[in-house]
Amino acid sequence: MLKRLFPMPLHSLILVLVWLLLNQFSAGHLVLGILLGIAIPWVAAPLSDPHARVRKPWRATRYLLMVLGDIVVSNFEVAARILRSNRHLRPGLLAVPLDLTGHLPLSVLASTISLTPGTVSVDFSADMKWLYIHALHVDDEAQTIARIKQRYEAPLREIFQC
Repeated sequence: MLKRLFPMPLHSLILVLVWLLLNQFSAGHLVLGILLGIAIPWVAAPLSDPHARVRKPWRATRYLLMVLGDIVVSNFEVAARILRSNRHLRPGLLAVPLDLTGHLPLSVLASTISLTPGTVSVDFSADMKWLYIHALHVDDEAQTIARIKQRYEAPLREIFQC
């Protein structure tokens, strides 16, 4: 019964608090905030898509810090490469085999790769078993793929346990 009235209790609480912060606190706004906190999640709950949950939040924090560090390092590497002549660049399109499953973990992986300067996630295969990546410079294709799988995909598999 309570789950039916409050399908997303945390969202309801956040909605009430944000409503009260955005408006002057009064009894009327409190009542309206509570009504909105009940009605909006009640309407939105059937539309939500269950997705993978972060199973190891501390590992996710370490992953985020690692990615931020990689972004900084990659910025310097890309800057050094583009300041040289173009004949030193060896762009490449890579096909990375995926062990990850689930839309959220795959989206996080693709976003991580695109956020790191010098690489862009291009597309997934139709069966979601391959991720195509364009890299600004590829010395060794197998080594680059192994680095992506070890550095990004493996921690995501642990974080989402998929």
